[in-house]
Amino acid sequence: MRARNGGWPRWGADAGLVALTLVPPLLSQPYVDTSGAAWSSLAGHEAVAVVVLVLRRRIPATAFVVGLGALVAALAGSAGQDAKLSPLVFLPLAVLLYSLGSYCTSWVRTGLALLGAGAVIVTGLWLNRMTAGAGEFRGGLDILAALAPMPLAWAMGFAARTRRALLAAAEQRVADADRAQRLRAAQAAQRERARIAREMHDVVAHSLTLLVVHAETLRARGDELPGWARTQVDGLAAAGRQTGGELRDLLRMLRDPADAVPLQPVPGLGELEVLLESHRAAGGSVEVCVGTELTSLPSPVQLAGYRIVQESLANARRHAPGAPVRLTVDGAAGHLRFEVVNGRGARRGTAGAGVGLGLVSMRERVDALGGELTAGPTGDGGFRVVATMPLETAGV
Repeated sequence: MRARNGGWPRWGADAGLVALTLVPPLLSQPYVDTSGAAWSSLAGHEAVAVVVLVLRRRIPATAFVVGLGALVAALAGSAGQDAKLSPLVFLPLAVLLYSLGSYCTSWVRTGLALLGAGAVIVTGLWLNRMTAGAGEFRGGLDILAALAPMPLAWAMGFAARTRRALLAAAEQRVADADRAQRLRAAQAAQRERARIAREMHDVVAHSLTLLVVHAETLRARGDELPGWARTQVDGLAAAGRQTGGELRDLLRMLRDPADAVPLQPVPGLGELEVLLESHRAAGGSVEVCVGTELTSLPSPVQLAGYRIVQESLANARRHAPGAPVRLTVDGAAGHLRFEVVNGRGARRGTAGAGVGLGLVSMRERVDALGGELTAGPTGDGGFRVVATMPLETAGV
């Protein structure tokens, strides 16, 4: 990230490039000309080259023209004093041409830079002819021979820019395809949720509404029923209304996940006593041992604990009617532990009751909180459910 924003990695690369470009002319100059005029011209050129090499990414066209001007001035000035510079003095110009092709995205600026470069070269050759002495200090074919390969540097830079553009376009196409795939998956999931919501509304909600209506009808004629039946009907009506409210919240969430705020409060361990009373009203018995404060626990743990106790009590009523149930809730070492144990039923359970998904649902809730659930028969013919959930990962 820092390399993109001009941090130390980029500055380090620039420093390395400047050293590799400017040090070779300094090392080779003693083998060409050791006069003071040659060293003065080389030092002036390299001072300008340092600046333009650092700025070549930001202003590639300007850096190229200024760098070329400094080179022409150094060559013409040294020739005018009968001094000669190392041929490696052309290295910064090659780097600047590469940068022009790689970083200058405007063809207008590139054209103007090349026209300006041509004018600078013509001016330099004229000055060289006017000021230099006869012989080897007069530029001409030797200068043009050094400049001839330079367009290859621009071509390499242009190829690098084209490759970057192709890679960016390919990455954009991949990103667009990934977004389109995610959108199609989200739309398919939404259609499936809507289909499930329709089926649940047409089947489950309709049957549940009829159940509540029949229960309310029986309540209206409660004086014709025995006392035990009135209690059962009251519990049936209350359970039907509660389940109906929860079902409406579930249907809303299935139809629109963004509208997942429940219309009624989410059940928690504060309603645990009401749940136990409904079990007792249905003819069951519960022994409760709570060793920790329940209402201050995180909401996800409270909801999971409520559903685990609810499902365990329902399983006990279905498969072991009349069996005593023992509920133990305690917390230690940052974990909350629920244990629900029921004995052997006083009579045979309801055949075919349930759909066999209660334990699966409990395990999924506990796994989602990073906990552990074990369930299985006991040695005396009963059943035992133990759920342990960490409090830290649940928001404590």
